[in-house]
Amino acid sequence: MNAAISVVGIGADGWDGLPESSRRVLRAAEVLIGAPRQLGLLSADECPGERIAWPSPLRPAVRGLLAAHEGRAVAVLASGDPSFYGIARTLAETTGADRLRVHPHPSSVSYACARLGWPLEAVETVSLVARPLAALSAALHPGRRLLVLGEGPGTPAEVAALLRRTGWGGTRIRVLEQLGGPAERLLDATAADWPHERTDALHVLALDCVRDPGALRLGAAAGLPDEAYEHDGQLTKRYVRAATLAALAPAPGELLWDVGGGSGSIGIEWMRTHRDCRAVAVERSPERAARITRNADALGVPALRVVTGPAPASLDGLPTPDAIFIGGGLTAPGLLDACWDALPAGGRLVANTVTLESEALLADRYRRHGGELIRLAVSAAVPVGGFTGWRQAMPVTQWSVTKEEEA
Repeated sequence: MNAAISVVGIGADGWDGLPESSRRVLRAAEVLIGAPRQLGLLSADECPGERIAWPSPLRPAVRGLLAAHEGRAVAVLASGDPSFYGIARTLAETTGADRLRVHPHPSSVSYACARLGWPLEAVETVSLVARPLAALSAALHPGRRLLVLGEGPGTPAEVAALLRRTGWGGTRIRVLEQLGGPAERLLDATAADWPHERTDALHVLALDCVRDPGALRLGAAAGLPDEAYEHDGQLTKRYVRAATLAALAPAPGELLWDVGGGSGSIGIEWMRTHRDCRAVAVERSPERAARITRNADALGVPALRVVTGPAPASLDGLPTPDAIFIGGGLTAPGLLDACWDALPAGGRLVANTVTLESEALLADRYRRHGGELIRLAVSAAVPVGGFTGWRQAMPVTQWSVTKEEEA
């Protein structure tokens, strides 16, 4: 049986802040692995084990490095709680969770909430470590309190610039540096007048979100304003989009294929429902594909994958979806069959159309596979001379179905 690997959390207060149980592990370790900063917090007298700094990139080196020291008592150092955006996840995925013995320390988030008087359970945490800055945008809502884990000394200034650019300049930013250590410091200003180009690399940002007057309001539910999207007319409109997302029924961790992506609105709002939702947008037009990427960044889901090419050919090799939306190209030969065949049992398929030709295809599939076939009609009040009347948009026919097990 492989020996256990100890993972020891350590804070900015170093050795003095460690409980005796963690100290015993580090004293007994034959091999100490960690970042140079973490290793520098331990004295050679207390912890005489061999010291190894993680190489860069870290993840590809983990398996080989641990295998090279198999049979020895190994302790891996981590900042704060190793299981909170820390090295414990990488180790568990690489070696198996059963090999780990994790000794947590208070996380930077716990320290930050203690300093600010914020209830930890009511605060959302966003990590920008090795993640795009745009990922922060999806978490911005009026009155929300956010804790942001920074990538480096320039992160607070980059966050402040993003907030100013996207209509959140009134947001209060507090940067808590070196939490728990002797050099702990607090910086405090709004995004609009943030004065610090660089801060200490070891920090947490606390945001009190304030939306600027006149900035577009983006809610947490499906059906964002059409004005939130850059588009050329190829956009599933707001009310139809909300009904479509309801039929797709996203759940955490699920993957959507958005076929005929257009402006990317369905895939984007699928991903905004939960941080673990994933989506692939397939769009044949390079211009529209680039537009989808810009919309995804602007609306806080930069992890949306965009595949440029025609369907069904571009569907080959994509990971198995939990749900598929077809928003365009229904009459392309083989598209409906390819999507149906790719869908696993229990998966959902939703297709929208405004043409009679595509409607006939959906009616045929409804007869063969069941599900629900509906027509969505939306009318808006518009001026008619000195009065007001209704103007109806083109009705949308929608087929939604859950694939059942084969008999």
